[in-house]
Formats: sequence, C-alpha cells, structure tokens
Amino acid sequence: MINVSDQPAPRSLIVTLYGAYGRFAPGPVPVAELIRLLAAAGVDAPSVRSSVSRLKRRGLLLPARTAQGAAGYELSDEARQLLDDGDRRIYATAPPADEGWVLAVFSVPESERQKRHVLRSRLAGLGFGTATPGVWIAPARLYDETRHTLRRLHLDPYVDLFRGEHLGFAPTAEAVARWWDLAAIAKEHETFLDRHAHVLHAWQQRPDTPPEEAYRDYLLALDSWRHLPYTDPGLPARLLPQDWPGTRSAAVFHELHERLRDAGAEFAGVRVP
Repeated sequence: MINVSDQPAPRSLIVTLYGAYGRFAPGPVPVAELIRLLAAAGVDAPSVRSSVSRLKRRGLLLPARTAQGAAGYELSDEARQLLDDGDRRIYATAPPADEGWVLAVFSVPESERQKRHVLRSRLAGLGFGTATPGVWIAPARLYDETRHTLRRLHLDPYVDLFRGEHLGFAPTAEAVARWWDLAAIAKEHETFLDRHAHVLHAWQQRPDTPPEEAYRDYLLALDSWRHLPYTDPGLPARLLPQDWPGTRSAAVFHELHERLRDAGAEFAGVRVP
C-alpha cells in the first residue's frame, strides 16, 4: 500500500524509471506505457504528462515515434551521461576507498554572481563539502563526474580542480565533521531505513516475487536511494561516526535491488543487463 504522504515527485519517478528500465527499451518509450508504469507507483496520467513536459523543456527527454508510430520519449545524450555517472554511485557495492580528495577552487566575478550561486549549488549536489567559501572538497573518485558536470553547465572556466591529501593541522575526522553536516546526512539514511527496511523484511518472508509488486517496491526504493549517494559522498569509514546508518541503508537498498530489479523488469517489459 502506497502512503500518499511518502509519495515521491512524479518528475523524480520518471527519471528513476528511465534509469532503472526505460533506457533499456528497444526504442522510445510510448506515452501510454509511461502512464501505465507510473500508475503502478501511484502517479496519475495528468501528472505524468506535465512532468514529461518539464523534463522535455530541460532537454533530458526527446519526443520520438516508436516503430509502430506511437508518440513516445527517449533519453537525450545529456540524460544518458547523467545516468551513466549516477550508476557508479547508486549501484556501488564496495566500501569507498580512502583515495584522497579532489578540491574545487573557484572565483566568479561579481558581475556574474548568479553563476556563483549555480556553481555552489551544483558542487553541493555532487556531494562536495565546504572547506572555505571558495574551496570545496570531495573524495577524489568524484573527479570525473565533477568535470562532466561543470563542462556541461559551462562553469569550468571559473574552477580549478586539484587532487590531494589532508596533512593537518586538525585530525582529518575532525575536519570532515566541519566540511559536511554529518548529522543531516545520517538523518537522510535513517529516513530511507524507516521507509524501506520493513519492505525488505516483508520480501524476505515471501517465496514468490510477483512482477508488478516487485516493480513498484523497487522503483520507490530506487527513487529514495538514488539521491542519497549525492547527499552522502561516501566518505571512508575511518572518518565517520561509529554505527554509521549509511552502512545499513546501503545494505537494505542492495538487497532490494538483488531481489526485485529483474522481476520488475518483467512488468516493465524490458530486458536489463
């Protein structure tokens, strides 16, 4: 049963749907199919249509005809790059390596201060913490995605990127607690667990995996989870508080992924790799 108060935004669910299944369709996904698939997650047809229109205006979805001539939508090249970058975070199963840091040092002229706001927003959205107002920091493995994002938004002329290690003076764990709001990140993990740990428990008690139920629960779990690896950049365990809830939330998501994704693909009518 879907709790309306927990219902995610239709636009977010459409992006999640394409990331999980739609990009593996043999052609454009027909509008009628989008409506069917989103209805299974509690989204009505008008909300699907208006959300698709917004994603089209953002350049993420492109209108196209199926082989049968039906109206549909396919992913733009930009959207595919975003999904490919996201895969490395969302589906990562190995604990993050302690591989050093990437620094983003930027300076934006006062005459272009709106770009300064966009730049800060995008770095925060990529999971960067703030060392000082003009110096942002993240685990070094986020370099490629950061470079792709800054170039896509034409913000690269304002930024220099560096790789490095923290040499003091405060212990790195203390510095990390200044650079990121760890309590807020932990709360996001707890919220995910509150919503989806009981879903996993219920599936663990079942011998069957009906495709429509699997699809619905997987889509909702993935939609909740896919934002977390951006809120939480995946800091090394030695730098985090004991009993970090991110460890538990990752385990819940990956178990749901293993149990439900392929059965959900059957309902979505695609074959996933």
